[in-house]
Amino acid sequence: MSKLSHIDKDGAARMVDISRKKETHRKAVAQGVIYMAPETLALLEDGGLPKGDVLPVARLAGIMAAKKTADLIPLCHPLSLQNAEVTFRFLPEKNGIEITATATLFGRTGIEMEALTAVSLSALTIYDMCKAVDKTMRIGDIRLIHKSGGKSGTFDAK
Repeated sequence: MSKLSHIDKDGAARMVDISRKKETHRKAVAQGVIYMAPETLALLEDGGLPKGDVLPVARLAGIMAAKKTADLIPLCHPLSLQNAEVTFRFLPEKNGIEITATATLFGRTGIEMEALTAVSLSALTIYDMCKAVDKTMRIGDIRLIHKSGGKSGTFDAK
Protein backbone atom coordinates (compact mmCIF):
# COMPACT_ATOMS: atom_id res chain seq x y z
CA MET A 1 0.00 0.00 0.00
CA SER A 2 1.30 3.47 -0.82
CA LYS A 3 1.90 6.34 1.58
CA LEU A 4 -1.25 8.19 2.70
CA SER A 5 -1.57 11.32 0.56
CA HIS A 6 -3.57 13.36 3.08
CA ILE A 7 -0.88 13.20 5.78
CA ASP A 8 2.18 15.48 5.71
CA LYS A 9 5.72 14.51 6.82
CA ASP A 10 4.87 15.45 10.43
CA GLY A 11 1.68 13.35 10.50
CA ALA A 12 -0.74 16.28 10.21
CA ALA A 13 -3.79 16.21 7.95
CA ARG A 14 -3.41 18.18 4.75
CA MET A 15 -5.19 18.83 1.48
CA VAL A 16 -3.36 17.27 -1.46
CA ASP A 17 -1.88 19.80 -3.90
CA ILE A 18 -3.31 18.93 -7.32
CA SER A 19 -2.19 22.11 -9.09
CA ARG A 20 0.50 20.28 -11.11
CA LYS A 21 -1.57 17.22 -11.97
CA LYS A 22 -2.70 16.63 -15.53
CA GLU A 23 -6.41 16.90 -16.32
CA THR A 24 -7.92 13.64 -17.54
CA HIS A 25 -11.38 12.18 -18.02
CA ARG A 26 -12.28 10.53 -14.73
CA LYS A 27 -15.09 8.19 -13.78
CA ALA A 28 -16.06 6.48 -10.55
CA VAL A 29 -18.81 3.95 -9.87
CA ALA A 30 -19.86 2.96 -6.35
CA GLN A 31 -22.46 0.52 -5.06
CA GLY A 32 -24.23 -0.29 -1.86
CA VAL A 33 -27.34 -2.11 -0.63
CA ILE A 34 -30.13 -1.24 1.76
CA TYR A 35 -31.67 -4.34 3.30
CA MET A 36 -35.23 -4.35 4.65
CA ALA A 37 -38.16 -6.53 5.63
CA PRO A 38 -39.86 -8.25 2.66
CA GLU A 39 -43.07 -6.33 3.42
CA THR A 40 -41.20 -3.01 3.20
CA LEU A 41 -39.64 -3.98 -0.12
CA ALA A 42 -43.10 -4.85 -1.45
CA LEU A 43 -44.51 -1.51 -0.27
CA LEU A 44 -41.61 0.30 -1.92
CA GLU A 45 -42.14 -1.53 -5.21
CA ASP A 46 -45.87 -0.73 -5.12
CA GLY A 47 -45.42 2.91 -4.08
CA GLY A 48 -47.48 2.30 -0.95
CA LEU A 49 -45.32 4.09 1.63
CA PRO A 50 -46.66 6.99 3.71
CA LYS A 51 -44.04 9.48 2.47
CA GLY A 52 -44.71 8.78 -1.22
CA ASP A 53 -42.57 7.56 -4.12
CA VAL A 54 -39.24 6.87 -2.45
CA LEU A 55 -36.78 6.12 -5.24
CA PRO A 56 -37.07 9.40 -7.20
CA VAL A 57 -36.43 11.33 -3.98
CA ALA A 58 -33.49 9.06 -3.11
CA ARG A 59 -32.08 9.53 -6.62
CA LEU A 60 -32.18 13.33 -6.26
CA ALA A 61 -30.63 13.13 -2.79
CA GLY A 62 -27.76 11.07 -4.18
CA ILE A 63 -27.10 13.47 -7.04
CA MET A 64 -27.23 16.47 -4.71
CA ALA A 65 -24.89 14.71 -2.27
CA ALA A 66 -22.35 14.04 -5.03
CA LYS A 67 -22.35 17.75 -5.83
CA LYS A 68 -21.81 18.66 -2.14
CA THR A 69 -19.15 16.09 -1.24
CA ALA A 70 -16.43 18.69 -0.61
CA ASP A 71 -18.77 20.39 1.90
CA LEU A 72 -19.15 17.11 3.81
CA ILE A 73 -15.67 15.55 3.73
CA PRO A 74 -13.04 17.99 5.01
CA LEU A 75 -10.10 17.28 2.69
CA CYS A 76 -12.00 16.65 -0.55
CA HIS A 77 -11.43 19.14 -3.34
CA PRO A 78 -14.49 21.01 -4.63
CA LEU A 79 -15.12 19.53 -8.06
CA SER A 80 -17.13 20.57 -11.05
CA LEU A 81 -18.98 17.33 -11.76
CA GLN A 82 -20.03 16.91 -15.35
CA ASN A 83 -22.38 14.02 -14.62
CA ALA A 84 -23.83 12.18 -11.65
CA GLU A 85 -26.28 9.30 -11.96
CA VAL A 86 -27.98 7.07 -9.40
CA THR A 87 -29.79 3.86 -10.29
CA PHE A 88 -31.61 1.23 -8.25
CA ARG A 89 -32.12 -2.50 -8.66
CA PHE A 90 -34.51 -4.54 -6.55
CA LEU A 91 -32.91 -7.62 -4.99
CA PRO A 92 -35.91 -9.67 -3.82
CA GLU A 93 -33.70 -12.67 -2.97
CA LYS A 94 -31.81 -10.45 -0.48
CA ASN A 95 -34.76 -8.27 0.59
CA GLY A 96 -32.86 -5.23 -0.56
CA ILE A 97 -32.22 -2.55 -3.10
CA GLU A 98 -28.85 -2.20 -4.78
CA ILE A 99 -27.85 1.43 -5.29
CA THR A 100 -25.32 2.32 -7.99
CA ALA A 101 -23.88 5.81 -8.42
CA THR A 102 -21.71 6.98 -11.30
CA ALA A 103 -19.84 10.28 -11.37
CA THR A 104 -17.74 11.70 -14.20
CA LEU A 105 -15.66 14.78 -14.91
CA PHE A 106 -12.62 16.09 -16.73
CA GLY A 107 -10.25 17.20 -14.00
CA ARG A 108 -7.14 16.83 -11.87
CA THR A 109 -8.36 14.59 -9.10
CA GLY A 110 -10.53 11.52 -8.73
CA ILE A 111 -14.22 11.45 -7.95
CA GLU A 112 -14.48 8.27 -5.96
CA MET A 113 -15.75 10.12 -2.89
CA GLU A 114 -18.55 11.75 -4.90
CA ALA A 115 -19.82 8.36 -6.10
CA LEU A 116 -19.54 6.85 -2.61
CA THR A 117 -21.31 9.84 -1.06
CA ALA A 118 -24.12 9.58 -3.62
CA VAL A 119 -24.71 5.91 -2.71
CA SER A 120 -24.62 6.67 1.01
CA LEU A 121 -27.11 9.54 0.89
CA SER A 122 -29.43 7.67 -1.44
CA ALA A 123 -29.49 4.80 1.07
CA LEU A 124 -30.06 7.17 3.98
CA THR A 125 -32.95 8.81 2.13
CA ILE A 126 -34.57 5.43 1.52
CA TYR A 127 -34.14 4.68 5.23
CA ASP A 128 -35.68 8.02 6.20
CA MET A 129 -38.67 7.57 3.94
CA CYS A 130 -39.31 3.95 5.03
CA LYS A 131 -38.49 4.10 8.75
CA ALA A 132 -42.14 4.61 9.71
CA VAL A 133 -42.85 1.04 8.60
CA ASP A 134 -39.46 -0.65 9.14
CA LYS A 135 -36.84 0.28 11.71
CA THR A 136 -34.85 -2.91 11.04
CA MET A 137 -33.35 -1.69 7.74
CA ARG A 138 -29.58 -2.03 7.33
CA ILE A 139 -27.30 -0.12 5.00
CA GLY A 140 -24.17 -1.92 3.88
CA ASP A 141 -21.76 -3.18 1.28
CA ILE A 142 -20.89 0.36 0.17
CA ARG A 143 -17.77 0.23 -1.98
CA LEU A 144 -16.01 1.53 -5.03
CA ILE A 145 -16.50 -0.86 -7.95
CA HIS A 146 -14.82 1.10 -10.76
CA LYS A 147 -12.46 4.03 -11.16
CA SER A 148 -10.75 5.28 -14.29
CA GLY A 149 -8.59 8.22 -15.26
CA GLY A 150 -5.61 9.83 -13.64
CA LYS A 151 -2.11 8.65 -12.91
CA SER A 152 -3.15 5.47 -11.08
CA GLY A 153 -5.18 4.23 -14.05
CA THR A 154 -8.18 1.93 -13.93
CA PHE A 155 -9.47 -0.01 -10.94
CA ASP A 156 -12.21 -2.63 -11.13
CA ALA A 157 -13.37 -4.42 -7.99
CA LYS A 158 -13.34 -8.19 -8.03
